[in-house]
Formats: sequence, structure tokens, C-alpha cells
Amino acid sequence: MRTRIAGGWAGLALMAALLAAGPARAEVQVRYAAPERFTDAENRFASGQPLRVTLAELTRIFQDLGAARLRPGERLDITVLDIDLAGFDRPGFSTPTGVRVVTDATPPRIRLAYALRRGGHIVAQGEDMVTDINFLLTSNPRFSTGGLYYERQILRDWFARRFPETANRR
Repeated sequence: MRTRIAGGWAGLALMAALLAAGPARAEVQVRYAAPERFTDAENRFASGQPLRVTLAELTRIFQDLGAARLRPGERLDITVLDIDLAGFDRPGFSTPTGVRVVTDATPPRIRLAYALRRGGHIVAQGEDMVTDINFLLTSNPRFSTGGLYYERQILRDWFARRFPETANRR
């Protein structure tokens, strides 16, 4: 049996859409459950990043890590349930980026629920508290780019532990 693609402008538009789509990519969808109630996701002393900036940066981190770790065509749905950033805000400073004091007693914590879908079927799901009490020993923010360095590190480790079988399979 022979399949015929529509000719003319409709056929051209269909072919252009198929070529532009390219190969299937991994998709990461991030949702935040009641972000106004998170433990510590923004600077409460009117200096530093507002909540929307923190959430946008975390979304970008999740999507970048998902693109690197997941197979094409997989979809990871993440619901962030709580965020406690590394350190604590130091009141009294009015710098544009704020002052956050980070000590070994203030590790980052991100509570999340996730579901990994492959071909429309859930292949892995759960709820995790992502943290590392040794985060200062295992990371070096001196050479980092972007904000939320410690949070990026613990999420990178979480992706590696949670989705080891999908790494480097393209």
C-alpha cells in the first residue's frame, strides 16, 4: 500500500512542520504547589530575589537537567511542594542582590513529587526530600555561574540517583 502526502501548499506546510519538529526531546513540566507558603524561597527583607525569579531559575535548572539526563520522548512531571534555600537572609543590608548567609547548618531542601512518563505510561514516580547535609564539602560555588548554586548541585545529584538508567542514552 502506498501513502500519499498532500501536495501543494498544505503538503509543503506539513513537511516543514515535520522537519522543524526534529527528533522527540525529553520534556520537563514543573509546577509549584502553593509557592507563597514555601519555607524559604525568597528574600523576606526587601532585598534579593523575589519569589518569581527564584521559581523561574529553579524551572530552568529542572529543564536543563532533564534535557541532559532523560531520553528523547520521555516526560517528567515535577510538583515542587516546598523550598528551603541554602542559608538564611541577613536583614539590614540593602544591596540589590541581598545578603544570604550560608553555613553547614543551613543546607538547601527541596520537597517534590515526580512522575516519569515513557510512551504515555508512568514508569517511575514518588515523593522526595532533596537535600545534602554535606553540601558545603561537596561543592565549590567560586566557579559557578548563575544563582541558586547549592540548589543546582543537590538537584544534579538527585537526577543522577533517581534516573541513572536514562543517562547518556540518546
